Amino acid sequence: VQLQASGGGLVQAGDSLTLSCTISGGTFSRYAFGWFRQAPGKEREFVAAISETGGTTDYTDSVEGRFTLSRDNAKDTVYLQMNSLKPEDSAVYYCAAAGYHDYPTDPFYYDYWGQGTQVTVSS
Repeated sequence: VQLQASGGGLVQAGDSLTLSCTISGGTFSRYAFGWFRQAPGKEREFVAAISETGGTTDYTDSVEGRFTLSRDNAKDTVYLQMNSLKPEDSAVYYCAAAGYHDYPTDPFYYDYWGQGTQVTVSS
C-alpha cells in the first residue's frame, strides 16, 4: 500500500490550500485517514482524521474551524481543505492510513504513510 500526498505550496497568511492524498495497492474504503504535520525542530503532530465512511472527523484545536477533511471513496482521494492559513501552519504535511482503528489521533495506530508535502505560509 502506498500513499501519495500532493497540493502543498507557498502561500500568504490568510490564503487557502487543498491537500490531496490518494492510495494505491489497497482498498481505499477500508481505511481511516489522518493528516499529521511536522515543522522543523518539532515533533510530528496530529492535524485531522476521518473515519472509513467519512461520517466522523476529528481536528486538533488549532485548526478547528479553518481546516476541513473529507474523502471521496469513488475517487479514492482524501482532501484537506485549509483556509485562513497562518504562518504557524507551515510544516511538512503527511497523510496516513489506518486499517484497524477508526480515525485515530495517535500516529502509532496508522499503518501506512505518504511521503509528505511542504506547506509554507508567509506572513
